[in-house]
Order: sequence, then structure tokens, then C-alpha cells
Amino acid sequence: MRTLRFTRAALPLLALPLAVASYAQATSAGTLPPSVAPELARYIASVRAIDNHAHTVLPPPNDATDREFDALPVDSMEPQTDPVALRDDSPQVAAAWLALWGVRETAPLSPAGLQRVQAARAAVKAREGANYDNWVLDRTGVATEVSNRVAMGPGIGRPRFAWVPYDDTLMFPLDNSALAAATPDKGQFLPLEGRVMQRYLRAAGLQRLPATLEDYLSRLILPTLQSQRQGGAIAIKFEVAYLRGFDFAAPSRDDAARVYRTFSNGGVPDAASYKLLQDFLFRTLCAEAGRLGMAVHIHTGEGAGSYFGLAGVNPMLLEPVFNDRSVRKTNFVMLHGGWPYVHEEGALLQKPNAYLDISQQVILFSPQLMSTWLREWLELYPDKVLFGTDAYPYTPAMGWEELLWIASHNAREAVGITLTGMVRDGVIDMPRAKQIADMVLRGNAAKLYGMQ
Repeated sequence: MRTLRFTRAALPLLALPLAVASYAQATSAGTLPPSVAPELARYIASVRAIDNHAHTVLPPPNDATDREFDALPVDSMEPQTDPVALRDDSPQVAAAWLALWGVRETAPLSPAGLQRVQAARAAVKAREGANYDNWVLDRTGVATEVSNRVAMGPGIGRPRFAWVPYDDTLMFPLDNSALAAATPDKGQFLPLEGRVMQRYLRAAGLQRLPATLEDYLSRLILPTLQSQRQGGAIAIKFEVAYLRGFDFAAPSRDDAARVYRTFSNGGVPDAASYKLLQDFLFRTLCAEAGRLGMAVHIHTGEGAGSYFGLAGVNPMLLEPVFNDRSVRKTNFVMLHGGWPYVHEEGALLQKPNAYLDISQQVILFSPQLMSTWLREWLELYPDKVLFGTDAYPYTPAMGWEELLWIASHNAREAVGITLTGMVRDGVIDMPRAKQIADMVLRGNAAKLYGMQ
């Protein structure tokens, strides 16, 4: 969730972090609701998770100037109605301040309270330095974080961090002025995509777009994806839901080449012609990612901004893509669980190349509410559901660190509630519940990305 304000490696066995330990201790003391079986909660608390989706910020000394945690960082969007969990008075953020910084404050913060939180965070950064992000992961029970970033940087490397770069810009190579005029949000986003395009062109040794589609594919798209893979990328990311809908057709290569040839040297493409080229490029990017051994991550469900087109991003619109024989060997991960289309997204897990994660949901929804559709997914396709957070630098009081802590806590409780209910209803037994918990929190991601 972004809103207007902002290898295979043996992982070390680290001390159980406070955030997770407190969850287990509370369960043992009987202070958690009876919907979570204590034995299962203790097991869940011991699992060091793989976070499938987060917007990691670089550690000191680069944190203050880092802007590459998102291809579309949103600082000036028109106001939207924020969900309760992301408002200044969110009760969970106070628990995160205490767990992370040892500061007892009440939300919303007073100016003096904000200064105390920021000072406590700054003290940890000064102490930890370049190790700061590792410290945050330890504190939140995360062994490996899959970082959505334009580029990685100092202090966030393997084995604790894996890379997923953004490739939306490669779908929009032509003059985007007509698209940018559609809404204020797109007017902000498309120039940002243009900056990423210029970066990719420079990296490929190009000063401008190639004249033909064949050259665009061979001289920019393929080298860019190959470079990303060689740089350690385990997947590529599409935020395309912020730019257009999921109604991807399957145009011919000749038709796409005609559109590209007509407009690559100038001129504003008409909407129908440009969509045809985008559709072809999206399928091409997905096929190439799969060929290189990378998954494709797609933002699904609600998005930030008051102009977000929720009706056009029903994940069922992706079914023809998943069924396309050219991309059947490409694994797709639908990020954020697709709310409000949770049943539709769950049904798509029948596709052998489709997965989903629970990022963003574990911030926005209570564990009790999320468990209602999580149970549906885990009864049907427990090997297709991945833990994720969508930790993001939202506000000075609610940074990626606080949201990572909240998401990790909520996810463990939601999984505990869901699996406890399944045990009590005789759907599974306790050993199977523990196995599924491990699968969701780490095992499914480890298998998908070859981390085990």
C-alpha cells in the first residue's frame, strides 16, 4: 500500500526478536484470545519469515537521501480517505514504537512525542550504522526481506535482502502526455516512469529509443532484464494498476511493431494503438522474466490515491495472461491479496503459475477480519500463499520499520487464528497446522525463489 504521505543461502539462527517473543509470551500467559492455540502460537513465533514484499529504505548513512524504495514514490498526491490503520491515531503504531525504540507514547503523537520517537530511532541508527536494516529484520522476526527497489545499495545485500526491480516503464516507451493528462495521479506517475526509462536507456548505452520494435526488444528490454537477473533480481515488479487496467489483450507482433514504428520518433499515440503496444510488451516482459528464472510480481487490489481505478484491476482480468502458453513457465505473484477481490484472487490459485501474498492486508486489516478469507485460501491452496508486509516509509512517525513490525505481528496472529480454527473444526491436525504455518511464513517463498 502506497499512500499520499508518505540464492540459496544458509540463514543464521538469530535470537528470537522482541516483537515475536512478546507474541509467544502473551499466548503462554493466556492474554491472547482463545482463537489462537498456545502450542501453535509458540511455533509460529519461532519461524523466521521471508517477507515477500517490502519497500526497504537504505541504512545510514544513505537513508536520508534514499528515494529508490519505489519507482513511484508518492509525496504529493491529492488527498484520499486513509484506512484507520494508516491514520495518525492508529493504536498499533504505539506498540511498534515501544517494541522497536523502547519509547512509550500515545498516538497521535504530539510534536514533543514525535521528537522523542525520532530521537530514539536516530540513536539506534547511530549505534547500528550500516547494520541498521539487519537490526530491524531481527527485531521483527524476518530472516529475508524481498526488497522492491529501483536499485539495491549499501547495507542491503544477500542473504538478508533479495531484489525485485520495477519494469513498468518498459511498457510505456512512447509519448505519455495523453495518458498523464487523464488524472492528477497519472500526471505525477508517468513522468517518474520516464525517469526510470532514461536510467535504463543509459545503462544499455542508448541515447534514445531504437527506431524499430525488434531493436527495442533486443537492445533495451532483453539486456535490461538480463542485467537485473545478473544483479540478483529474483522477480520483476509491475505497478501497472496505477497506470491502466488489467485488460491485457494478445496482439500480434506485427501490429505492435506497426504502432511502435509509427510513434517511436514522435507524436502522441491514440489510446487504442498505445494499449495494443502495451499489451504486447507486457506479455513479452513476462515471458522473458520466466525464461530468465524470475517471477513476476503484480500489484493487485486497492491502491493509493483518490483516482485509483479499482474496477479495472479485478485480478480475474489476468486469467488470460496466466493461461497464455507463452508465459506458462512464468510464475506470477499477486501482491496484497487483491482486496476487495479476495475470492476472485483465491480462485486464480488454481493456475499452476499463480501465487498471492498477504502484504498490505496485514497492515490494513485486523487479524480476525483477514482470517475469514485466509482460511479459504489455506484450505484450498496452502502452498500458494506467501507472507509479505508492504513495509513503506509512510510518515515520520510510521516508517517502514514500524509497519514491518505491525505487519509481522498481525500476520502471525492471522495465521494462528486461521489454522487454530481449522484444527478445531477437524479440517487438519496440529502437525499439519504447524507445517502450513511454516509454508506461509517462509517455506512457499523459499521454494518459489530457490532459497532452500
